[in-house]
Amino acid sequence: MDDYFESEEFSKIDFRKTTINKGEYDNCTFINCNFEGIRASNIQFVECVFIDCNLSNTAVKHNAFKDVYFINCKLLGVKFNECDAFLLQLSFKECQLNFSSFYQLKIQKTKFRNCNLEAVDFTETNLSGSIIDNCDLREAIFENSNLEKSDFRTAFNFNINPEKNNLKGAKFSKENIAGLLSAYKISIE
Repeated sequence: MDDYFESEEFSKIDFRKTTINKGEYDNCTFINCNFEGIRASNIQFVECVFIDCNLSNTAVKHNAFKDVYFINCKLLGVKFNECDAFLLQLSFKECQLNFSSFYQLKIQKTKFRNCNLEAVDFTETNLSGSIIDNCDLREAIFENSNLEKSDFRTAFNFNINPEKNNLKGAKFSKENIAGLLSAYKISIE
């Protein structure tokens, strides 16, 4: 039988040395914990907050992230596309998400604030209504992505081809419009 944890705080735990219990974590907070490279599969996180945690290269296969908030976390190479897509809801603030994947996920209204999203895979991802605020999107992949009504006004270093993505109602600024035109190989001065 899986364990159930409610409204608990987990602080400074190195889960590379201490096995994380399988089960459901409801309204729990993880502070300064290390999950780097572990296999944390078949775990449900519901209304949880991760603060100053390292989840880089963590296997999240079949994990549920329902209304989960990451603050100042390192999430390099995390394959969110392998987690349970049912009721998936994530928010990120001041996180490192380089080389992570959201391939084919439906993550509408997701908030990315002050994040590094270099080389993140958003192929066929539904990001409609999302906020990408002050995020570095260098080499991020957008292919057949739904970016309808998303806010990219303060995002930078992105390369989004309007012919290969749904941009209806998306917001961009005059300063970052070049990221929409790079596919046409024109010079903007």
